[in-house]
Amino acid sequence: MRRAILPLCFLLGACVPGPSSDVPSRAATPEASALPAMKSFSTARPVAPTRSNRDIFRDFMELSFQLESGRVLDKFSRFEKPISIQVTGNPPPSMISDLNRVVHRLRTEAGIDIGRVNSGQANITIEAVSRADIRRHLPKAACFVVPNVSSLAQYSTSRHSRTTSWGNLTERQQIAVFIPNDSSPQEVRDCLHEELAQAIGPLNDLYRLRDSVFNDDNVHTVLTGFDMLVLKAYYDPSLRAGMTKQQVADRLPAILSRLNPAGDGIKPEFAAATPRSWVRAIQTALGPGTRPAQRRHAAQDALRLAQSAGWTDHRRAFSHFALGRLMQSTDPDFAHAQFITAERFYRRTPGTDLHRAYSASQLSAYAINRGDGKSALAIIAPHLATAERHENAALLATLLMLRAEALDLTGRPAEAQAVRLDSLGWARYGFGADWAVRAKLREISALSPLRGPNG
Repeated sequence: MRRAILPLCFLLGACVPGPSSDVPSRAATPEASALPAMKSFSTARPVAPTRSNRDIFRDFMELSFQLESGRVLDKFSRFEKPISIQVTGNPPPSMISDLNRVVHRLRTEAGIDIGRVNSGQANITIEAVSRADIRRHLPKAACFVVPNVSSLAQYSTSRHSRTTSWGNLTERQQIAVFIPNDSSPQEVRDCLHEELAQAIGPLNDLYRLRDSVFNDDNVHTVLTGFDMLVLKAYYDPSLRAGMTKQQVADRLPAILSRLNPAGDGIKPEFAAATPRSWVRAIQTALGPGTRPAQRRHAAQDALRLAQSAGWTDHRRAFSHFALGRLMQSTDPDFAHAQFITAERFYRRTPGTDLHRAYSASQLSAYAINRGDGKSALAIIAPHLATAERHENAALLATLLMLRAEALDLTGRPAEAQAVRLDSLGWARYGFGADWAVRAKLREISALSPLRGPNG
């Protein structure tokens, strides 16, 4: 199990709707020493799932009895004793506080007996290592989780053995999570949430899930209300490690009715399964090591597959969004049309507020590039609270920077400067290093016609 690199880069990459030079911002861009303190989130605000328990039953079973590769598991796997966590390696300053927050949520929201220890042999070892170390083992991963080892060195010697096979696991006792210590605080936190959730719970990812971190599109970056419900059911006393699929299926409806009674009264959607061909096309389009022309061709294939499947949900929207993102530098008007179409499908799909916030960043960037600050402000306004509610500092900072440019375009420079300065604290959490914050400011500033050679 691993968190893929590219979807995050894809979603938070350049907002530029067409070719542009790296024009230094005329707007105030503080020197590194003058950047404000990093901001971070405090209280989690997860939203309870609003889907049928019959749909959640199907999701739970596919998440729990199948790997991302498609391999079917014949036994239910989990920890059966209180779960201890220790941190090794060289963790960045923000990591421990973010780990404490997610452990607290797992205890209070999912009811899991889990906690940190400072010594001894822990059930879960989180080793903070460099991105280069991670990519030497898994080139396409930002972070990953492995059973039956406690260090990257142990994994190196046993990676091709049955020891590290999830398919051979029933009762979990020892898991290692490898987290980058030289990424942005948000990327480190996102890895903690996803990999810790898979260390203790389901091992699969499903693209059809629009409200979960158990989805390789990486739109959701912190554990959602749906995720906590799944984990709470995963550790329900009526289930045990080693149960067969049928044994879990027999007990799960009663568990869901008890934990999520509202879900019994909601009509199921029975969303169509996601074919492996679409997944492969998306991975090719968005994965590292692929040439631009191959990316675009794969994105077009993914869209054709989505259309032929008759999808009208977030997967259809994501297909348009991916194609638009990859076409920005060569055909900005075509890309804009794809973002508009993506937004139309997102708007028709409940529970896609966060997805729509990503679309808003692209649509508002296009409006700013055309000098239409008023439209950009209208596009951005509904989504600032969404980005904050979902604890996505990188997206929030991006939207605030875009809003600042739009305010400049509408003749409100003092307000623009205040918003721009507000964005920097979130950007330090979302993008990390000061150079990355400054690069994002330059990128977004370059969108505006006011930043031209004579601006």
